[in-house]
Amino acid sequence: MEAGSTVSAIRSQRVLVGEEIQPALITIKEGKIHSILPDPGAALNTAGEVLDVGNSLVMPGIVDCHVHVNEPGRTDWEGYWTATRAAAAGGVTTIVDMPLNSIPPTTTLQNLHTKLQAAAGQCFVDTAFWGGVIPGNQLELRPMIRAGVVGFKCFLIHSGVDEFPHVSDSDLHKVMRQLQGTGTVLLFHAEKEVPQLLEEDGDPSEYSTFLRSRPDVMELEAIRTVTELCLRYQVRCHIVHLSSAQSLEVIRAARLAGAPLTVETTHHYLTLSAEDIPPRATQFKCCPPIRGTANQEQLWSALRAGDIDMVVSDHSPCTPSLKQLDSGDFSQAWGGISSLQFGLSLFWSSASKRGFSVPDVVRLLCKKPALLCRLGNRKGSLTPGHDADLVIWDPEKEFTVTEDNIHHKHNLTPYLGRTLCGEVKGTVVRGNLVYFDGSFSPQAVGQHLLLEQIRTPAAL
Repeated sequence: MEAGSTVSAIRSQRVLVGEEIQPALITIKEGKIHSILPDPGAALNTAGEVLDVGNSLVMPGIVDCHVHVNEPGRTDWEGYWTATRAAAAGGVTTIVDMPLNSIPPTTTLQNLHTKLQAAAGQCFVDTAFWGGVIPGNQLELRPMIRAGVVGFKCFLIHSGVDEFPHVSDSDLHKVMRQLQGTGTVLLFHAEKEVPQLLEEDGDPSEYSTFLRSRPDVMELEAIRTVTELCLRYQVRCHIVHLSSAQSLEVIRAARLAGAPLTVETTHHYLTLSAEDIPPRATQFKCCPPIRGTANQEQLWSALRAGDIDMVVSDHSPCTPSLKQLDSGDFSQAWGGISSLQFGLSLFWSSASKRGFSVPDVVRLLCKKPALLCRLGNRKGSLTPGHDADLVIWDPEKEFTVTEDNIHHKHNLTPYLGRTLCGEVKGTVVRGNLVYFDGSFSPQAVGQHLLLEQIRTPAAL
């Protein structure tokens, strides 16, 4: 069977059925999982061909709810065609596109329509969309909810692009009142400017200089603001890309007090550490920053304890020139890391050594991200009636990230040359084999995921 085929059934000696890995046959009808039969030799009531993947592991496709595609407007950075092919090559079957760094940003209903037009016919995996919150656009939010965005994102500090300004506390109170009762979620880039006790001069080509410029207290103060708002208004809130473990106690306390708050971290905070970043290696720059090894281990402990709900890529590419590779100046380089294609392998390479299981992977990379986006009724689990979104992979197989096997628009990534464990063999999106044995479907079969609103328009 080749990439581009429609799959009627998949057979494997290793299928994640519930919490157990066992031989099974998954039958697919009209893009949905029809049945999961425990006996792989069971009679097959389907007219189509069975894809037998032998001993490869079959589990739900990855849901990556933090991806910057940058189209329209910055397609020299990335774009739907390249981003979603890279996603497919990494076993990601659903992405949720951030409202920046596209031009225009997704901050009005009209801008959302512009983005949908740009994405049409270009997506190899299913794609949902976040709206954006900026000063003064609070009356655009409910129209965007009705149009199907899965939630909203705001910044409490400069976003890095002028067309997506950050919000003040007074802006947030207006926004929270608009969002009350809608069931939607507000995502926070949780860093705040704080008075620096000492202005430290340092070599801008040394990573430690950049790290000192974004101390843990910036996250801590922002997260205090988020938890207060969340408790007061009881609007679902979500902290994106948590990097500082110092904020975990505030998060735990808010949840115990009844805050409807969720938290994500990223593959780079779990994989990379400040101590190992060489001078001038600006491909490692992101905001909040990659912190030290001791902090990283606290993040892993928080994942194990359930204090962090999910792991995402925060794929944020740019052109190589914006990374200031010639000067190696961390203060001037764009902050963002490309990793969409490698999230599953990155996570498994570290998690498997720490006692995490395949069901843990599904919970953190599939189920919880789908629930955040209110897509849990069709994405993120192997359940009859859900979309037939599957990743076929070999958890034991190692491979090295090279320029030749990167499918992002640019091959600049801190993972270049790194050997990872867990190679993706195939990716199925609603029964379509979009990636298999290194080849892609000739057609982009991904769909736009626009939430069907349960509430009536009058309620919004």
